Amino acid sequence: MWATDKKRVYLDHNATTPVRPEVLSVVCEAMSRPGNASSVHTEGRSTRLEIESARDIIADQTGSEASGIVFTSGGTEANIMALTNKIELNGQWMDVSNLLVSAGEHASVMSGGQVDSAKINYIPLNSQGAVDLEALDKLLNISAEVEGISLVSIQYANNETGIVQSVSDIARIVHAAGGILHVDAVQAFGKIPLDIEQIGADFMTLSSHKIGGPPGAGALVRGRGAIRIPALLKGGGQERNTRAGTENAPAIIGFGKAADLIDVSEGSIADIRSMRDGLLSELMRISPDAVIHGHQSERLPNTLCFSVPGIEAETAVIALDLEGISISAGSACSSGKVGPSHVLAAMGVSDDLARGGMRISLGWSTTNDDLRRFIQTWQSLVNTQLSLDNCQVA
Repeated sequence: MWATDKKRVYLDHNATTPVRPEVLSVVCEAMSRPGNASSVHTEGRSTRLEIESARDIIADQTGSEASGIVFTSGGTEANIMALTNKIELNGQWMDVSNLLVSAGEHASVMSGGQVDSAKINYIPLNSQGAVDLEALDKLLNISAEVEGISLVSIQYANNETGIVQSVSDIARIVHAAGGILHVDAVQAFGKIPLDIEQIGADFMTLSSHKIGGPPGAGALVRGRGAIRIPALLKGGGQERNTRAGTENAPAIIGFGKAADLIDVSEGSIADIRSMRDGLLSELMRISPDAVIHGHQSERLPNTLCFSVPGIEAETAVIALDLEGISISAGSACSSGKVGPSHVLAAMGVSDDLARGGMRISLGWSTTNDDLRRFIQTWQSLVNTQLSLDNCQVA
């Protein structure tokens, strides 16, 4: 049960962003009326029109074409759909010979999707969380000796650290080797400008609940090249025969509304980065020995990942939660597990610091009062920890 004496402070937007009021309104409206988008009657045609409107909005926000967008149940399904065993390139179907993924990917990519585990190779990260481009090039050259086509899957921005990859450089290396590039843009979408053509991706994954839309909707976006992949779910003609099953119209309509509300203007990005950096300054004042992960790399403007020697992430997250403040230890999908973050481990972070990795992520509902509450509570938590340490020494 949530604390009732004071407003909770939610600083875990990378896990899920609170649904925007404007989105809630259109979702409720969509749920209040009937209409299967595959039906030819008035209700069905009306639902179809709204779904296609959402598709157009997302295409506009991602520099893609509406015909290249497939709605899914979320980012995980879109990732698994993209990580396929066969790819059609210029009218010719080819087997995927191997899958290359970075060592810091989301679990849905690390597992390989539809690709056999024996065909998966992991690209190392450097100490600042960037993909090792030389290692990628070498792996692709080795893969060229095997019949088939190489598939590479890279996160645009990491969900734990917020580190942004040089996807355009990665795309050039992959395409020079004749490979196909899938980009998991779930965390980047809505936080930084995103254009599939500019970054050079062949496929790109999006998720609704990361941008203030409802859960239960995502999308796989295809670039403008002559590339196709098989349907993951078969049995119906929905989504232009690429994803069977009645569309989740309310969630898709809400997804479109949330996408329409995205603001990645320079001013908006500067505002949230200023909030994040102000929080960082206060954090370093209280905990001068804090380690900021990926601080020398380009990062999402809303994300702060840090460790403080001697403070366990799990302990801190629970203590903050009891005070009505929500942050994360690692990613939401793995925060229930005991152990160091695999992302930080891939960056060469020591086991103790990786085990203490915490993430604060801001969003549309974050206020300066929220950050003040966090700083006050963090100060109290650190003082308590220092007192315990002094007692143990005595």
